Amino acid sequence: MVSAVGVLTHSRARLSTQTVSTFTFLFYLYFIVDYFLRFPARIPGYSSLRPTLIGILILSTLLFVQREKFKGRFDDPVFRGFFLLVGYIILTLPLVEWPGSVIRGNWETFLKAVVFLFFTALTIDTEKRLKWFVAVFVFCQIFRVLEPLYLNITQGYWGSATHLQGAEFANRLSGAPADVINPNELGFVIATVIPFLHYLLWPKGWFSKGVYLVLIPLLLYALILTMSRGGFIALLVVAFFVFKESSRKTGLIALGVIVVFCAFSVMTPIQKDRYLSLIDRDTAGGASAEGRFRGMVNEIKLGLSRPIVGHGLGTTPEAKTHKLGSRQASHNLYAEVLIELGLIGFIIFMMFLVEIAKKLKSVRAKMTNIVSGSGNYFLRLNKVLLCVFWMYIVYSINYWGLSQYYWYLFAGLVIAFGRLIPSPDNVERSEGLNGEDETNHHYRLASRLKNRHPWEV
Repeated sequence: MVSAVGVLTHSRARLSTQTVSTFTFLFYLYFIVDYFLRFPARIPGYSSLRPTLIGILILSTLLFVQREKFKGRFDDPVFRGFFLLVGYIILTLPLVEWPGSVIRGNWETFLKAVVFLFFTALTIDTEKRLKWFVAVFVFCQIFRVLEPLYLNITQGYWGSATHLQGAEFANRLSGAPADVINPNELGFVIATVIPFLHYLLWPKGWFSKGVYLVLIPLLLYALILTMSRGGFIALLVVAFFVFKESSRKTGLIALGVIVVFCAFSVMTPIQKDRYLSLIDRDTAGGASAEGRFRGMVNEIKLGLSRPIVGHGLGTTPEAKTHKLGSRQASHNLYAEVLIELGLIGFIIFMMFLVEIAKKLKSVRAKMTNIVSGSGNYFLRLNKVLLCVFWMYIVYSINYWGLSQYYWYLFAGLVIAFGRLIPSPDNVERSEGLNGEDETNHHYRLASRLKNRHPWEV
């Protein structure tokens, strides 16, 4: 009879053959930092090297060389949903309205976005690497918010403005000069990072709580300065999940009242009107809110003007120029998908999102049986991902994204996270191992998530 120690040793040996090299993972972390902190805009001459393209080629080569380690990985339902989407885009290319526009350049933007799905799903294959990736990703997003906020406080930087009634304009905080995000995108970054901070920092020790209490007010103040109504709605989604998961609902309600009072006390009249325009069209920002709603309706009508296969990947600005008279990105992800891929493509893309939701649900079910304790990192990260998923779903009403990174990076993170959660389907069962009971078996399964060597990433 095989001993439990022997099985665990064999399991660890088998896991080690399924992990990519440390260099590959560290290079991906560098790629993440380079991409989000915009090194090409900060380092003179660096952009001439085409670092994003070179990074993609290097990572793709490294993963291709190690392809034997990925057997069975692409059978994941999320991967299959994505492959179906890509297959549809390729097969319908001759049938779309502007195939030439897709071939000339739109595919490159799409490619730069979807690589995050593969790089994230394939390089994060240990618990330690998962923690490192999350830490680096969150750090980058926080930096993207604090940098323009610091410039605003010290130098009066805004970066953007919005048109009010008449000939008036109001300043809005956008990304730093080296960044490329507008105020709504900065609001999106803020709404993305807050769940990570809340679930991963607050349950830990006093130092983590102190960092949390310093960062959250700064992020919320930055959100006020963006005047991003979409970001505010996304924050409400996050607040709903925090409230839903909390056992201290009365205290959270009181805290929420205090936060709203403090927020309104630091807002200018224009900022107050901007946020109140969500419910009151008679405010100074009411016209722009109404215009945004009409724009979404017009985009849906535009998508339905060519309902079968659409206008082509990345052709929303072109379609809006020819048929609506304004060359703009979509104000709505779902309308964008409808415009570019048609009804069939829209259904396939929604199936891709459904597969992500199913994956999160199955991960949560596995964790119910295997992982316990509210302080467990995996349990807390699962709450983060569920919160961010539904926040993305809601925010996509006000944000484009078919050729943006966020859904694909998120999908890759969900795939990697789900793979790291042990289950009876991918490990040896406990029966017959020297009488090991189910509790000890679950402990052994959880221990497999740790690295073999403490000095490796």
